[in-house]
Amino acid sequence: MTIEMAILKGQNFRILTFDTTTEKYKCVGMATNCTVSLNTNTESIATKDDYILAEKPAVVSKSWQVQVDSLDVSDVAALLTAIKNFTKFKLLWTETMTMDNQAPELDVPFARTGDALLTDATFQFDDRTNSTKSLQFTGVSPIAVLSDDPPYESVIVSTITKGQYVRLFLSSNNTLAPAKVIAAAKQLSLHISVSLEDSTTKDTDGDFQVQEPTALNYDISSNALVRSGETITSSVDGMTYNAIQEVYEVSEPVKWQIANVSGANNRTKGSIIASGSCIVSQLQVSAANRATATYQTSLTGYGAYTVGA
Repeated sequence: MTIEMAILKGQNFRILTFDTTTEKYKCVGMATNCTVSLNTNTESIATKDDYILAEKPAVVSKSWQVQVDSLDVSDVAALLTAIKNFTKFKLLWTETMTMDNQAPELDVPFARTGDALLTDATFQFDDRTNSTKSLQFTGVSPIAVLSDDPPYESVIVSTITKGQYVRLFLSSNNTLAPAKVIAAAKQLSLHISVSLEDSTTKDTDGDFQVQEPTALNYDISSNALVRSGETITSSVDGMTYNAIQEVYEVSEPVKWQIANVSGANNRTKGSIIASGSCIVSQLQVSAANRATATYQTSLTGYGAYTVGA
């Protein structure tokens, strides 16, 4: 007798966040990966009275994280605001059903909810490819079994944003406005992370690890072609490898903006996604044999960033 098990495709497992305005759960739109990690933190209670090499791990605390990747970056401004303000998210993970895989199912063994902070976010805007976001949430409350049918609404995503329509602008110093776009850009990413401190004490009730945010860090990475000068006609000045090298040598902060662009060669600044100040932390040029020469710029955030202009 042969017993066959049905293999569930990963698209049936989804991460949902609670919208306090509509008071309904929403799937993270256009998700490509959903991961939940449940961790047990232990310490050894083995003593000299135990047999040699014996270990006795005791549970000290528990913690959890949620990772979700998506092609939809239309909510980048809201997420940048949330991670900056240490906003708590109410998360739900479970199987979903219906054609768009967004209706949460209650009667599954692993359906759970919990409160979490958005502690790591990366927004990727690559040349002529889909823009993506990668989010990591860290639990700040014990997880609870889903007990009622959750209210939800389907996420309607319009079009997938191509990375070529978002560019990085820099200034020559920390007083001028960032007006120079990275010339011949190929890749752009913005990464934000939150440092957490374990604040679990003897008075903490239960075995859940209590963590509090202590610092916000962010960095920007850009990759572009190396060329000796501006050969593309545009009304916007280009920040070339030579110009960034001069900024690096001065060792002072410059202003930056990540903005939507349009116009000739997609270099005319439109709506601003985020802005702030940064230092050039790494500048690397690569000229491989029989390949296009490129340079990689890594920028470390200086002070707080601003969402929008």
